[in-house]
Amino acid sequence: MLKIFRKIRYNLLAKGDTSKYLKYAIGEILLVVIGILIALQINNWNQVKKDDKALREYLGKIKSHTKEDLRMLDSLTNYRKTIGGLCKKARTVILDKTEDENLLLLMSCGSAFMDFSFKPNTGGYEALKNSNYFGKINNTDLDSLLIRYHRLVDDISQNEQSYNGYLKGQENYLSTQFDKSLVLATAFLPPDSLSLRATPQSEYYRDFKTYTSSASYRNVVNLAAFQFDWMIDLYGQLDEVGKNVIKEIDSYDH
Repeated sequence: MLKIFRKIRYNLLAKGDTSKYLKYAIGEILLVVIGILIALQINNWNQVKKDDKALREYLGKIKSHTKEDLRMLDSLTNYRKTIGGLCKKARTVILDKTEDENLLLLMSCGSAFMDFSFKPNTGGYEALKNSNYFGKINNTDLDSLLIRYHRLVDDISQNEQSYNGYLKGQENYLSTQFDKSLVLATAFLPPDSLSLRATPQSEYYRDFKTYTSSASYRNVVNLAAFQFDWMIDLYGQLDEVGKNVIKEIDSYDH
């Protein structure tokens, strides 16, 4: 191709046709410019494809992590609903002063002392924020959803830390006031097993009755009855936003 151009230029110069040579030179320059522009456009298209692929990989991780979060939320919601329901019944028993007839119910509320926390996987989102591709979702619906999602995550974390910290304080205090060996035996060992021990069963129940009538134990029961509803509501909000995040990410594939 270059040889052809050189030959044309040589012939025009040899003939001394300046006008035609200038027209040819301008045309050749335009062809070169057009070629450069086409090459740049192709390069831009290739870069856009690479960027889109990289962004989709980041979004794929966020989608996968969000699905994991939602499965964890479902388990935690069921747990808190179950324990919260028991604690609400126990609260009624305490208010009605019918503890003697409902000792087993009060025993079951000991699970309110268990430390359960929502621990989301934020790795995908943090990786995207620290990448060169985060700007591609700025001011989009997905950006707004992710911001709201992680604000809810922070709210949940603060509430759980507060609740679990209170639990730990009450539990530590109870540990200084009671020998929990009988309490735990009553709560977790089957009655047939207890009947084989030297300690009479009446002593187990008496010890647990004293334990469940303590202020610290009842404080936890009452707090769980209220707090779990609030936590379940936050879980529900996060679940809804998380599902919308997944839908929005799926829209990037269409």
